[in-house]
Amino acid sequence: MLPDLGKYTLYVLGSWGVTLAVLGLVALFSAIEARRVRRELEALEAEAPRRPR
Repeated sequence: MLPDLGKYTLYVLGSWGVTLAVLGLVALFSAIEARRVRRELEALEAEAPRRPR
């Protein structure tokens, strides 16, 4: 089902593979950082004094 890329097949598919790997790592590190920041924010909110309404 792949198009015929001739002698450039290795380069094109390699580029796609590297791109997908980098995007996957960006998503993974973003999720890890979001989880860390969320825990830090929850800790700060837990120790902050509550203001009466």
